[in-house]
Amino acid sequence: MGQPSHARNAPDGRRGDTWWRTAVIYQVYVRSFADGDGDGTGDLAGVRSRLPYLAGLGVDALWFNPWYLSPMKDGGYDVADYRAIDPAFGTLTEAEKLIAEARELGIRTIVDIVPNHVSDQHPWFRAARAAAPGAPERELFHFRPGRGRRGELPPNDWTSQFGGPAWTRLPDGDWYLHLFAPEQPDLNWAHPAVRQEHEDILRFWFERGVAGVRIDSAALLVKDPRLPDFTEGRDPHPYVDRDELHEVYRSWRRVADEYGGVFVGEVWLPDSERFARYLRPDELHSAFNFAFMSCPWDARRLRTAIDDTLAEHAPVGAPATWVLCNHDITRTVTRYGREDTGFDFAAKAFGTPTDLALGTRRARAAALLSLALPGAVYLYQGEELGLPEAGIPVDRIEDPMHFRSGGTDPGRDGCRVPLPWAAGAPYAGFGSLEEPWLPQPAGWTEYAVDRQERDPGSMLALYREAIRLRPVFGDAPLTWLPAPEGVLAFARADGTRCLVNLSAVPAELPGHTELLLVSGPLDDRGRLPQDTAVWLRA
Repeated sequence: MGQPSHARNAPDGRRGDTWWRTAVIYQVYVRSFADGDGDGTGDLAGVRSRLPYLAGLGVDALWFNPWYLSPMKDGGYDVADYRAIDPAFGTLTEAEKLIAEARELGIRTIVDIVPNHVSDQHPWFRAARAAAPGAPERELFHFRPGRGRRGELPPNDWTSQFGGPAWTRLPDGDWYLHLFAPEQPDLNWAHPAVRQEHEDILRFWFERGVAGVRIDSAALLVKDPRLPDFTEGRDPHPYVDRDELHEVYRSWRRVADEYGGVFVGEVWLPDSERFARYLRPDELHSAFNFAFMSCPWDARRLRTAIDDTLAEHAPVGAPATWVLCNHDITRTVTRYGREDTGFDFAAKAFGTPTDLALGTRRARAAALLSLALPGAVYLYQGEELGLPEAGIPVDRIEDPMHFRSGGTDPGRDGCRVPLPWAAGAPYAGFGSLEEPWLPQPAGWTEYAVDRQERDPGSMLALYREAIRLRPVFGDAPLTWLPAPEGVLAFARADGTRCLVNLSAVPAELPGHTELLLVSGPLDDRGRLPQDTAVWLRA
């Protein structure tokens, strides 16, 4: 069998190209990026129309949240068919055109794979649900009889990541496992057909020209076959970070290496040594850095998060990744404008007081901090516009986290509101002829791209210039410099320096030959004010 055509022309890893080690990667939540057909939902036509904007921003790659056929019970993370594009977004032909057109502009594509579970509308699960208890079709998932006198109790006490039990009972008496919503049944990764199918899916997309794959919930796939009750502190955990996972990712790496593809894993682990195992040379290329993203706006804690991140990546030679926000996390401007500037899913609540002016000032400084650090940076759509978290009317919330919490959690829809492109156009130029799938709040036009493009002091202008200048830092390591309490100061290549002042006292700038970029104005004595960052050349 000959090589797939895209494999012949996919040189990224095969030539030793390490673009992904220092890339700026832009996360596209297709449903809310741009609407090309006017039906209220973002789509691939909308993304294609905005490729010049993304090229002008200067990003190296686009990471797309799932664009596959899906009932959308969890924003597309309930996949019914990995080889089909959801009709709301377009067609497979359009996806192939988008990948190719982006590549012509120097922008690579990363797709999202959700290996832990599928949709309950996936053909495999529909067949399993139609089969009798004990049938081979059910072996692809985790079906078990219940406990109790009549099997009326779940097989174990595991809880869903979205709240409530992790088990749902079918009318025939069997229960099935779902670590997320009931519409997202977990796959059985001990079954060879599950492993083979996912390797085939990887090849399918690599052959269509994608440069990489982001792996959702990467540490959750493998379960203890006994499915025991959960015991706090038990090692190994019954379904998180089990050793059997590493052979899965080694087999995936062999597939990726055929095409020069790369992986980034969503790996939430507190143990830095175990985290680093996923980044060994024959496993994943990189993983998301959640410690930095959830860290409060505090100089000591940020420095610790940076040091710990670099230290845990060093033994395996993997690049660090830096991200301030994503499709699950409260937007940076809002989070940094609150009394508690960290992030914890359990702490989310309606009506949290927020100072958006303060949050914006800190978010601008954080942008320069993250873009000056060694490694790759992930930028969630709209962060470059300084978008705040939107308050979604309760009757318009779609996120299952809200409903599974009994209505106490506001959910994640507030960071998923359609982008504003043109201040004078209906629905801020999102492209819709009718109201978008999520409502845009009052004042959304203030953040519109066309308005910010005319303002040299806008958040968009700051991001564009920072991404343009970022290569001055090279690939040199980070060296901390002496600095007053509350000030982060470090050097990189050729004497380039970054200073971030989180203290209440203006900071003196060190000697320099050039002021490259500053997140806000210096004071009248040329000092760096509180919540401001600067890039200098010594």
